[in-house]
Amino acid sequence: MTRQDEGLAFMLRYDNIARFEDGEVLILDRRVYPAKKEFVRCRTHLEVAQALTDMVTQSAGPYTAGPMGMALAAWECRDKSEEEQKAFLTEAAYTISNARPTTAKRMSLLCRECLDAAFKAMEEGRKPWDAIVEKTYELNDERYAQIGKIAKYLVDKFPDNGHVMTYCFAETIVGMMLKECLRRGKEIKLYCPETRPYFQGARLTASVCSDMGFDVTVISDGMPAFVMKNEGIDVFTTAADAICCDGYVVNKVGTCNTAIVAKHFGVPYYVTGAPDGGHPTVDTIEIEMRDGEFTLQAMGVRTAQEGVKGYYPAFDITPPELVTGVVTDQGIYSPYELNKYFEHTDGKIRVVV
Repeated sequence: MTRQDEGLAFMLRYDNIARFEDGEVLILDRRVYPAKKEFVRCRTHLEVAQALTDMVTQSAGPYTAGPMGMALAAWECRDKSEEEQKAFLTEAAYTISNARPTTAKRMSLLCRECLDAAFKAMEEGRKPWDAIVEKTYELNDERYAQIGKIAKYLVDKFPDNGHVMTYCFAETIVGMMLKECLRRGKEIKLYCPETRPYFQGARLTASVCSDMGFDVTVISDGMPAFVMKNEGIDVFTTAADAICCDGYVVNKVGTCNTAIVAKHFGVPYYVTGAPDGGHPTVDTIEIEMRDGEFTLQAMGVRTAQEGVKGYYPAFDITPPELVTGVVTDQGIYSPYELNKYFEHTDGKIRVVV
């Protein structure tokens, strides 16, 4: 059976995101990619959780790395009694799920799937770490396939030779939308704001676009207004760390700025993903505040004088009036009508990035 990551860029293939092998989890270090292709080696699930906190991987990367961390936890406790193993894995699931607060609800769903797979394997006399790895690939295939459906609806909004602006690193949807553009023969040109302070747009999004053969231009985070006006941007699109059911979009800080600019210039903003049933309203969101020192440097080189303070909210919140549509696997919805999405699904909360 063909895996859903076939034909995608290097860093979107499952084993290159994170993998469990020989009692370790190897996670592609996105903090230094593409300058270096290095993997961080984690020998315990606690090290995996710390890697998630430290942004070794981000966007949808944790949704592979976290479950692989669960496989490692199963390996760690392999010599314990079945009851002790279940208790150890349950605690590990909580630790990994809460490595980053903004994604805790989504990660807990994946860790629950890993627990179920592990417990079933124990009952059947199989190795629980193998069962978790198999479940991770299964979940990835399911997620990529779902995002492939989203990509079809999104690419419908791209002119054949359109100019598309992204923001941050939308992970799987970037790869799947480009794969769909290739299938349809759409030669789009992409503009990627650099996305400080981690430069995900410059290092990750642009690398994926280039790997897949597309014309891509990196711009600074202060340039979207000029570029939208002067380069004929047709569509602005992002994924989201959370899409609240009341239409508010939580994504990398700077998304709201660009959405305001898009609204001013009449450029439609389409956010991709499924509404989060775990976030019925925006007041359920906790914005992750990160170390302000990161805003005082660029790729490790300090840019501000000593004594100057930094401020770094990891995400911002874009209100529904700035969102043209939410592109899901069931079609495109108004941000004011997201509850209709659940009328056409099995009610399962999905992880879509």
